[in-house]
Amino acid sequence: MKTRNPAQWSRLDNAAKIFPANATLRDPKVFRFSCQLLEEVDGSLLQQALDRTLRDFPHYRCVLRRGLFWYFFESSSLPAVVEQEHLPLCSPLFLPEDRGLLFRVSWFRRRISVEVFHALADGTGALQFIRALVFYYLMLVHGQQLEIQPQLDYDASISQKQDDSFQKYYAGAQGGEKKAPVQKAYKIQGPRLSEYRLRTIEGVMSASQVVAEARRRGTSLTAFLGAVLIQAIHGEMSVLQQRRPVVLSIPVNLRNYFDSQSARNFFGLFLTGYSFQDGDGSLEDITATLTRDFREELTAERLAARMNELAALEHNFLTRAVPLVLKDVTLRYFGHRSESQMTAAFSNLGRISMPEPLGQYIDLFSVCASTNKLQVCLATFGDRLTVNFTAPFVSTEIQKRFFRTLSGLGIQVEISANRIDPEE
Repeated sequence: MKTRNPAQWSRLDNAAKIFPANATLRDPKVFRFSCQLLEEVDGSLLQQALDRTLRDFPHYRCVLRRGLFWYFFESSSLPAVVEQEHLPLCSPLFLPEDRGLLFRVSWFRRRISVEVFHALADGTGALQFIRALVFYYLMLVHGQQLEIQPQLDYDASISQKQDDSFQKYYAGAQGGEKKAPVQKAYKIQGPRLSEYRLRTIEGVMSASQVVAEARRRGTSLTAFLGAVLIQAIHGEMSVLQQRRPVVLSIPVNLRNYFDSQSARNFFGLFLTGYSFQDGDGSLEDITATLTRDFREELTAERLAARMNELAALEHNFLTRAVPLVLKDVTLRYFGHRSESQMTAAFSNLGRISMPEPLGQYIDLFSVCASTNKLQVCLATFGDRLTVNFTAPFVSTEIQKRFFRTLSGLGIQVEISANRIDPEE
């Protein structure tokens, strides 16, 4: 009789714990990376590339299970099958009644897409996965024609990829600064698309043009585009609504501040915003406010203090002893409380590189995410900067204002959008 190997299991990292409790049909906590090639995708070769990629990322072969006190990952033998794209954008991956893999790979024409449940990885971790997938795919298609054999520059070991860096850098509860009272942010409202659908609008532009405009204003690309977004949101606010600030939630890649090659979650969040009651509302004033916040908040000391504060709850004995059913209620409360403090999420994955000479076959990379609000994701490949809006709202006025502002500054923008109805 054949003996069965027991399934391996692992804990969720500190940041991952909030996602299963807060995943809903309206916001399933799924994000998508896409790589658009300059040629049509071969689905059978993409399947071979995925099989090879999973040897480098074995922790992707897992399902999420409920324990008495915490959720945990369990290794799985479920097949990972590449499919031609047919599901709505960022469809749920974690359904308690349907235990499946926490990622999917699909293709459509020239695009390869990877969707990931956020408990499995953050944006930077998933970026390494799709970089490896595209690398192996292009090597299958073009490898024999290349004079120089390229190498993927992400050579972390399996254990480094599976590292829980929150545990590694937890320094214990620290005495912190006195917290400012929680202030509710302006909330975007309006009719929503049916069936929990999301509209994504993608603008592609020259990264060097945007960087030049940001430098002219003495700031970074992220702070500049964040200011353009806040001003675009302001254009849709009534006078009464301006009593509340427009606040952006910005994920921070902690690998830039602490030595880590983890392909799991290792990010922090900070809030930055603008009160139109306190400032003149000009793009210059909004940009200056965000630039100051970035300078003050994005330090290793501030990020470590915030990371330790959140991790302290997980290490508290009383917290650990609470059954999962009660933890879920608590985590949902904190999730809703956190959402009330922000207007939109704004994430910059930064510059994405691929080994030469494979870059000649790639047009761009893009990122988007499920959301109950408004989510804006940036990614740059070569000189191609993609700005991707996802939102559940029927109105697209904020997106139009954003791209019109950039066009008015002389930045050329190519715009595309997903199909919501079959008639579109």
